[in-house]
Amino acid sequence: MKLFELTLPPWYSNAVVRHITFGIFIGFTLSVTSTSISSYWRSRRRQSLLQEQHKSRPIELRSHEVVYGVTGLIGNTPLVRIDSLSDALGVEILGKAEFLNPGGSVKDRVALRIIEDAERRGLLHPYTGSRIFEGTVGSTGISIATIAKARGYDTTIIMPDDVALEKVNALQALGADVQRVRPASIVDKKQYVNIARRAAIEFGRSDIGKGLQDAHKSHELRTGSASVVVTTTSSHVNAEGSTDDPLDEDLLSKPRGFFADQFENRSNFEAHYDGTGPEIWRQTNSHVDAFVSGAGTGGTIAGIGRFLKSMDEEVQVVLADPEGSGLYNKVKHGVLYDRREAEGTKRRHQVDTVVEGIGINRMTNNIDLAIPIIDDAFRITDVEAVAMSRYLVQNDGLFLGSSSACNLVACIKFVKKRGWRDGQTLVTILCDSGNRHYSKFWNDDYLRKANIPVDRSIIDDLIAQPAGSGV
Repeated sequence: MKLFELTLPPWYSNAVVRHITFGIFIGFTLSVTSTSISSYWRSRRRQSLLQEQHKSRPIELRSHEVVYGVTGLIGNTPLVRIDSLSDALGVEILGKAEFLNPGGSVKDRVALRIIEDAERRGLLHPYTGSRIFEGTVGSTGISIATIAKARGYDTTIIMPDDVALEKVNALQALGADVQRVRPASIVDKKQYVNIARRAAIEFGRSDIGKGLQDAHKSHELRTGSASVVVTTTSSHVNAEGSTDDPLDEDLLSKPRGFFADQFENRSNFEAHYDGTGPEIWRQTNSHVDAFVSGAGTGGTIAGIGRFLKSMDEEVQVVLADPEGSGLYNKVKHGVLYDRREAEGTKRRHQVDTVVEGIGINRMTNNIDLAIPIIDDAFRITDVEAVAMSRYLVQNDGLFLGSSSACNLVACIKFVKKRGWRDGQTLVTILCDSGNRHYSKFWNDDYLRKANIPVDRSIIDDLIAQPAGSGV
């Protein structure tokens, strides 16, 4: 017997070996084939889903997509990638397309929240002939007038006489009573915000004080806030001011005057903390490296900035500040001061700028909420803002207003200062479109007379600056 020789059972034959071998081979082949087929169909499915995502679909109206009235259209605006800037800088610059709100700007959110909060607190009642007063450079007024019409209120808007005429025309088309006054400092009683507040206080006064016996009565309602002014034409008032009595039909049904006061009203901040901020966080899959915004009242940058930092304290909040505004120096040096104003010669009126809607030379309740969470700030010139607006039309087909242009210039400056180019995500606000700015910001003749050149190459030069240059 040879070493290692095996004795096979008598039933074992070459035929058995062949059958076993063929069985193993067939089983292996079927296993590989089924795996390949499965992988192939998974691959085809992935390709189909990707194609479906990029395919234009017809407009579909499902029951849960129907919104109720114009206020249902406010918010949930898309984030749009600014392709030209993102590709050139190696980052993701995303703009919150607030110009798609029905009133045409980010201020729709603020106006809706102010009115809804007032209604919840019983300060305003729809369809009672009540009137909302506000001092604004335009966008907030348009938003208030839009929502007021849908809620049965009248509006009086006080605004500087140097704002773009398109805003005045829009307000008048919405049925607002528009009063234009000369630009003035907030310390001047003739400043547009102060006039709006006084008009709300005076609302209905003549209907109350019809005789000496009523002279002691107050027509202001207690609101619990120094900034919120509500007056009533009802005679059911007392010296200390009245609050709503659910059984007093006269007090509930008579017209009221309401001063919205976007600068001081906390509803401004809360509209963005509760709404815009969470939308951005969701749309970016919880990944934001920086948020860039200008500040007019301070509500947008305070509300969104504070929400994003509550989700990730590493998020950088960056201010874009136009010429004539003191916020840049407030962030950088702790002093609300514009560089064009010398000590002892501080001007009574704000320095002229072609940018509308952002920039301020005083502290407000909403600015107070913003300053502690702002990490960096950039001064944006009129020339840079104009150049950016033309650059975006040429390269992205985006027709935007002046504050949106300022925000995007600040995005470039911040990216260059940080040396970012590895796909970091910056989110900014596209506040309104260019169709409110034909007479000034988008009027080359006006700009020429104001000695503001129109030169898109300025943006190319900014993009070409080396990283860390602090442009």
